[in-house]
Amino acid sequence: MQVWIVFLLCLGGKALAAPELPVGSNPVQVETGEFDEAIEVVDEIPSENPCLNHHCKKGKVCEVDESNTPMCVCQDPSTCPASTAEFEHVCGTDNKTYDSSCHFFATKCALEGTKKGHKLHLDYIGPCKFIAPCIDNELNEFPLRMRDWLKNVLVSLYERDEDNNMLSEKQKLRVKKIYENQKRLQAGEHSLDLLAHDFEKNYNMYIFPVHWQFGQLDQHPIDGYLSHTELAPLRAPLIPMEHCTTRFFDQCDTDNDKYIALEEWAGCFGLKEREYPQATSTI
Repeated sequence: MQVWIVFLLCLGGKALAAPELPVGSNPVQVETGEFDEAIEVVDEIPSENPCLNHHCKKGKVCEVDESNTPMCVCQDPSTCPASTAEFEHVCGTDNKTYDSSCHFFATKCALEGTKKGHKLHLDYIGPCKFIAPCIDNELNEFPLRMRDWLKNVLVSLYERDEDNNMLSEKQKLRVKKIYENQKRLQAGEHSLDLLAHDFEKNYNMYIFPVHWQFGQLDQHPIDGYLSHTELAPLRAPLIPMEHCTTRFFDQCDTDNDKYIALEEWAGCFGLKEREYPQATSTI
């Protein structure tokens, strides 16, 4: 299972590290392909084997029927490659450890159409373990670290963007203003009081990072809402290290419709209401 984050990140002094392998343009999250539960792409390029250009969603494999027409069928979990490292294990919302994401999605596919299958999602990266309850004061502290983390991620991207493929030109201009601001709080371990003070004093530095992360996740489709699947690439790696992750994102869904709207996301991170309409133009 390809699970990594491009470089070392810190969230309140907790290291978020994994093998330094490229996952695309967004090092904040693990490769989104690991979580695509409902995306099926069919390439019409002709070939001798119809399955060569017929791509199925996670948990399914391509087979041909009697008329040599490709179709996607559930993968047998026993055909998944065995994991070679603990970080390849995943924990499902059924509190069961799966050997890899391949085993998980193959299992989920076999449960399609059932109540159990509908409720089963990939919860987090790594084997299942005890996650301590998140108490109220810890929940209030969580967005302080997340905002600072997202800001530092963008600054790091800007510093490393030698090939001009990590950020768009418009994004680089926005991050450049943050990068060159002498008032910017440098990356490192900071007290919660200092993080809260910096957010109040340098509020404008945090607006774009929050909006940017939403845009990175809102991909299937791009509609101004985050589904459980879209949120997973950010959420799943954080849960084992930040026990308030689940409660934080759950409370972001203020109308309990199972989706986090752009306005709900911005409010969760403490952005002022007047900033909400600007989000689509800043991502």
